[in-house]
Order: sequence, then C-alpha cells, then structure tokens
Amino acid sequence: MTSPKTVLITGTSSGIGLAAAVGAAQAGWTAIATMRDTGKADALLKAAAEHDVADRIQVKRLDVVDPESIAACLDEVIAEHGRLDALINNAGAAQVGTVELMSVDEVRSAMEVNFFGVVATTRAALPHLRAAQGRVITVTSIGGVVGQPFNEAYCAAKFAVEGFMQSLAPVAATVGVDVTVVEPGAVSSEFVANIGLDVPALLAAAGPYVPALQAYIARVQQSYGNAQTPAEAAAPIIEALTADRPAFRVQTSQWARDFVATTLADLDGSAVQDLTRAWVR
Repeated sequence: MTSPKTVLITGTSSGIGLAAAVGAAQAGWTAIATMRDTGKADALLKAAAEHDVADRIQVKRLDVVDPESIAACLDEVIAEHGRLDALINNAGAAQVGTVELMSVDEVRSAMEVNFFGVVATTRAALPHLRAAQGRVITVTSIGGVVGQPFNEAYCAAKFAVEGFMQSLAPVAATVGVDVTVVEPGAVSSEFVANIGLDVPALLAAAGPYVPALQAYIARVQQSYGNAQTPAEAAAPIIEALTADRPAFRVQTSQWARDFVATTLADLDGSAVQDLTRAWVR
C-alpha cells in the first residue's frame, strides 16, 4: 500500500486553517496542522475527534516569520512521512489602519506575516513539492484583488502574495508543481477578533479620518453578519487540493467571484474606486 499523501497547512489553530486541516484529513490526506503556539491546538483536536479524523491530523509548531522554525518543521515532516505533497499557506494577520496614523514598523509587520511568511514557507517547501509533483495552495483574500479602505498594509501584503504566486505559477509548472490562490470574502472566524481591535481607541486617534473610519467599521460589521463559515470557505481549498488540475485563482463564494470581477474587468480603476468610496461615506 502507498502511504497517504501529506499536506502541511499553516495557521490551523482556528478559522479557515482549522477547517482545512479537518477537510484534508476527511479527504484521506495526512494533515500536518501547524501553528505558532501549539498550546492553542485544543479547538483543532476537538474538531478532529468530532469528525473522526484525529489519526490523520498531526499538530506541529511552525512560525512563518522564523526561518529556523520552518526548516525544523519540514525536516520533521520528511523524516516522519518521507514526503510532502502539498503546502497550504493560510497563516496571516489582519491590520486595520491608514498610513498617516500607522508607523512604518506596523506596515512592515503586516508584510512580514502576510507576505514574507508565505515566501519563506513556499521557498523551503518547494524542493519537497518538486519531488512529489505536488502543489502550493495559498489563501489570499478578496483584499488581494480589491484594495480596501483602512486596510492599506494588509491589502498591500495580499496584493504582493497574488503577484508572487501568479509569477511563480508558470515557473513551478515546468517542474511539476501546481500553484493556486484561494480568495475568501468575509468569514465568521477568529481572524478579525485576533486583531485585538479597540474601536473606541482607534476612533479617538483617527483625527480627520473619524467620519470615514466610522462608516468603514459600520460596513464591516454589516458584511460579517452575512459571512461564510470557515468550513464553507475551506471547501474550495480542499477541492483545489484534490483536483487533477486545479485552477490558478479560486474564490470561495459567488459573492467573492462577483466582487473580484470588479477589478479584473476594471482597466482604468474607476469601478473599484466608485465601489470602495461608498464604504467611507
């Protein structure tokens, strides 16, 4: 018997990453579920037990901004399983603010987690994925296609990820590695809660941007009232994982498809500007 295919998933302590780990295991894969703090694995382990896939999920520590952590995790995976068939880059961190009110270090931090973490993990995994003729699946965002108010740093990082992966895809294909980006919209997970956003403090410090920020926060609260569940958002990730020939770009809902289509058909940028200006009025 051949051993099960192995997928390494980053950021699995909650939300889409947790659901993707469970979904991959349900599809018969060995899921290496990684997170920066393995002390936060309880929710994943509970979900794995509830879905009867605990024997196909292995929790490991991986911090995407720490090259030594990435290397150590991959070394363990290869030593224990002998292969790596897929990488799902899911770890990320939201960042709300506008550039005049943020420090450059805060912008760099957003880029470090959301962009350079993806680059570092992908780079380290590629030799193993080449050997397995595997694939890289990266969770970006509709914010990697449509720039959104008060998300300059986050969207910049996600735009960078999309450009990186779109450029990598044809090169990786020459050595047998498929590349896919998955673009969720609003998802009812702990991702936004993990920002630690203090809305009153943010408004108090917003100065001339208070009216725009108030309008933006109201819009976000409304959109997350109609959000997908993490399992719904993870389903297209599992489809890309198991498909014979996955598409390069995948959205997780019809709403997300319609939303990103605004940019993809917007040659002069006016349609996107008309759309997002309404969020801050």
